[in-house]
Amino acid sequence: MTHLYKTSFLRREGRWLLGGFLLFLLSSFGQTFFVSLFADDIRDRHDLTHGSYGALYMAATLLGAVALTRTGHLVDRHPVRRVVLVSAPLLALGAVAMTWSADLFTLFGALVLLRLFGQGMMTHTAFTVLGRWFTRQRGRAVSLAALGLNTGEAALPALAVALSGAAGWQAVWWAAGTLVTAVGVAVAALFRTERTPHPADGSADPEASAAAGWTRAEVLRDRCFYPLLLATAAPALIGNTVFFHQAHLAETRGWSLGVLASAFPLYAVLTVLCSVASGFLLDRITGLVLLPVFLLPLGGGLLLLGTVTAPWSAFAFMALYGVTNGLSLSLFGVVWPEVYGTRHLGAVRSVVVAVLVFASALGPGAGGLLLDAGVGQSVQFVALGGYCLVASALVTPVVRQLRARGAAVLC
Repeated sequence: MTHLYKTSFLRREGRWLLGGFLLFLLSSFGQTFFVSLFADDIRDRHDLTHGSYGALYMAATLLGAVALTRTGHLVDRHPVRRVVLVSAPLLALGAVAMTWSADLFTLFGALVLLRLFGQGMMTHTAFTVLGRWFTRQRGRAVSLAALGLNTGEAALPALAVALSGAAGWQAVWWAAGTLVTAVGVAVAALFRTERTPHPADGSADPEASAAAGWTRAEVLRDRCFYPLLLATAAPALIGNTVFFHQAHLAETRGWSLGVLASAFPLYAVLTVLCSVASGFLLDRITGLVLLPVFLLPLGGGLLLLGTVTAPWSAFAFMALYGVTNGLSLSLFGVVWPEVYGTRHLGAVRSVVVAVLVFASALGPGAGGLLLDAGVGQSVQFVALGGYCLVASALVTPVVRQLRARGAAVLC
């Protein structure tokens, strides 16, 4: 048994890593980067303005975030196979409903399903089960599985644009619904048995390890929880704020849209490299060590973007954001089980993911309102950069408190 455990990590844990990868990939169909590809088609079909469609999208996102706090605990109470077999068809229904959306009510329902079961439940389920199934190798497991989301970001927009040009935008959503259903069945097959942590994972008693953990009510009463939440919400809030209004940024800076578009590959490469590297690093140093510093590259990039108008600032920002984004993908998968254990991880993470979803909706809306009020993007970027620095400063003493109470060994 011992020599089997020493085989390649990918070979040994392949079925669970592949299942997590596919869950992250499926979440793409509810992510803003995919849904926003069809904004003009949807607005034209329903005669919506930019503002009215943005408000509808924000409302659907917020409703999905609230619903997630009520459904996220299901990952703790039911086998993950059963959760996937419910979530995947509902995500597929949301995709197909986009083609049926002859009225605003149906469109709103479709958006709620996409946001709740795509961005919400798919990522929530993946993070939760990987956090519960792995201990000492949790970082690398999360970082490798999260490449599913990077794959979706890299491949799906181009495929969607090509299919839309050949068969119409509604065909894309029919294809998405079919793909989600098929892949959901495959994931359920991969997860037909749950992984039991091996003693070499870092716990001599896996059952005792699984039993350790705070309830959601206890976490919400913990004063350490809120500074952690403030820090971990920053990438979702800031990334969507900047990207949603990138056309306005290019216009006011006198840049072509090609400047920003050409910086995205740099962002994507650094995100992947830092995600994989941090996964292996976190297995050695724990997430608590990384928490006070992971926002510093993003904060520096925002300060540059807010004070330097030359095109190179866009590349500098995208590179530094890629570093933080890559670190955060692995960090978010390990820090919550480190701090609060695994027994109620689904319930705890449902609150965290709901806040991240809320932040991803709040950023674009608040940024637009500030622009309407005459607060320029340069001021907003400097303020957001300051937010990163303040959040890092606030979380530093919290990490010391958590380490003092032995949070890193709860799981």
